[in-house]
Amino acid sequence: MKGFKEFLLRGNLIELAVAFIMGTAFALVVETFTDIIVDVVGKVVSIDNFSNAQVAGINLGPFVSAVITFLLTAAVLYFAIVVPYNKFNALRQADEPKNAATSEDLLTEIRDLLRQQAGGSTVVGQVPEQR
Repeated sequence: MKGFKEFLLRGNLIELAVAFIMGTAFALVVETFTDIIVDVVGKVVSIDNFSNAQVAGINLGPFVSAVITFLLTAAVLYFAIVVPYNKFNALRQADEPKNAATSEDLLTEIRDLLRQQAGGSTVVGQVPEQR
């Protein structure tokens, strides 16, 4: 039971649940806004109920509404989340040192320091003598 409690209270799970709920609510807002846009387009092209608009007997209104909803959602997510996130990452990477040591460099430095402490050679690349 303790493991289950830890799983439920883990930060990532809570954040994911909140994001899902917010995303669902946001999708509903965008869908409602799309219905308004579709109604305005219907008034402009003189179609009373654009949701039931048919072309050659095929009901295209719901498909057009879904496409508009998708495009609006994608646009808002791109401009409200992706663009600021990319700018933040660019600023964060600009603050990081350019010549950061690689793990290989650090390991070499550690090896050399250990050799110095043991009284051995500090020449890089030198293989210690076998005893």
